[in-house]
Amino acid sequence: MEIDAVLKALPHRYPFLMIDRIIEIDGDDSAIGIKNVTFNEPQFQGHFPGEPIFPGVLIIEGMAQTAGAIVINLENKSGDKHIVYLLTVDAVKFRRPAKPGDRLEYHIRKIHRRKTVGRYEAKAIVDGVVVAEAEIGAMIVKEQA
Repeated sequence: MEIDAVLKALPHRYPFLMIDRIIEIDGDDSAIGIKNVTFNEPQFQGHFPGEPIFPGVLIIEGMAQTAGAIVINLENKSGDKHIVYLLTVDAVKFRRPAKPGDRLEYHIRKIHRRKTVGRYEAKAIVDGVVVAEAEIGAMIVKEQA
């Protein structure tokens, strides 16, 4: 999914869109999303001056957005429009900081899905090294007209 398809799938916009594209998709079973971390992003003005670190909560958000984008992309093929709500974030571990110049890869794998609720394993990887991981729960809802 290039950025235009990501923007069609997700309601997020700058400065809160945390993925630039999705380079691999297998239905809603797995995906790899990409976030290019750049120094000119607004969070680096205060996190932290002199030692810029990409906030961990934004890494989690990028994982959730990648999972949400592939779910919505699949669900919207039915003709109905859907939105995904974050339900849970569990087993979060931050391994090392992400910094400007890093290319975050969000590796998402579906653990299970029952009707409108799914659970996903997520890892954020920079240069082959896991920087964060979590399990994400989400609810898929049909948008009302």
